[in-house]
Amino acid sequence: MVLAIGGRPDPVAARAASSSLDGAWRFHLGDDPGWAHANVDDSGWETIDLSAPASSIDGDVGLPNYVGGWMAHGHPGYQGYAWYRRSVMVPAGNRAWDIVGPTLVEDGYEIYWNGVRLGGSGRLGPSPRVVGTRPMIFALPADAAGTQGVLAIRTFMQPGNDANPDSGGIHVAPTLAPRPESLALYHAQWWRSIAGYIVEAIEPLMMFALIGLALAIRQRSSHPAFIAFICIALALSGVKRLDNAIVSWTDLMSLPTYAWLSKLVWMPLSLAAWALAWNRWSLRSWRAIDVATVLLTMAGIAGALLKLPAMTHIFRLGLLALFALMAVRIIRAGPMRKLALATLASILVSQYAGELGSLGVPTIWFPFGIGVTLTQYVYALAIPLLACLIVRTLHPKQA
Repeated sequence: MVLAIGGRPDPVAARAASSSLDGAWRFHLGDDPGWAHANVDDSGWETIDLSAPASSIDGDVGLPNYVGGWMAHGHPGYQGYAWYRRSVMVPAGNRAWDIVGPTLVEDGYEIYWNGVRLGGSGRLGPSPRVVGTRPMIFALPADAAGTQGVLAIRTFMQPGNDANPDSGGIHVAPTLAPRPESLALYHAQWWRSIAGYIVEAIEPLMMFALIGLALAIRQRSSHPAFIAFICIALALSGVKRLDNAIVSWTDLMSLPTYAWLSKLVWMPLSLAAWALAWNRWSLRSWRAIDVATVLLTMAGIAGALLKLPAMTHIFRLGLLALFALMAVRIIRAGPMRKLALATLASILVSQYAGELGSLGVPTIWFPFGIGVTLTQYVYALAIPLLACLIVRTLHPKQA
């Protein structure tokens, strides 16, 4: 089971042979490529502590040794470049050494050893391109064993991205480890990342399979218009979920593109498609609901473009009112009332998990130490319910 494997602690032997580079780092806001060099005088820089509290994990995947970012260390609201530096003593011997991680950085980074760039995540510089931080490993020079060097990390947080009070920079300190123990740690980190987003890959595949089933029986269904819009809603929802895995496992999509697609395309259009579909479950759709859905969706997209949260709230709450109206219609005269209402309710919970969270409903749990969201749990229920509902339109019965 991927969740169980991903939730395992780091291999004991690998962790014992390695050193977490937590503790005090020199820290400076701003950007100067010269700060990568070993001879830079950083005595005037501030100090930031990357030591994590016991059993601390991030609130998404469940990454261990999580610490708050620079916004929690005296720089609230800052977005842009910042540098971290510290001296590192590499143990003597004939072994090769690697830097493993850092596994969670907002948003991109470059790592340097004595001024030499080892690699990084994304592309920094005049036109930065930030991507999701995934597990990475960087080889130290062959002659690093038995020497002391300066490890410098240049970080960049994309301005305009969503932030919270502990956002910014490094959240999980890198690790110094010899080979092959470094590879064991690297593989453990990848298993954790795969487990954290495997549901985001599996559930879209289930949605696409359900689209195939729906299209196969549509011509024989008593609700062909409902099925047509359900296929659109499933496709949009599936792509939206799959994007989470793509941005977490690959560099194919930048974080700004991911955020833009989510706010302006996948979220508003998929919610609108669900509304248009359920308006067609009752024997006759209401034109007023269609018109209201289109107008509210346009308002939601405009709100996202203009960064007006009030318009986004109006869009989402307005559609929620329309869903309530459609539920009343199903109760009064809809076919297969019990199954249809249970399916609609599960879809609504998946689409409004954020609002439920603001009301105090838990939205994430950590089975095996890996984060699984309320949306993921509910889709696991909604997809088979929707499949049953679609299949039963071949032989409609009143509930």
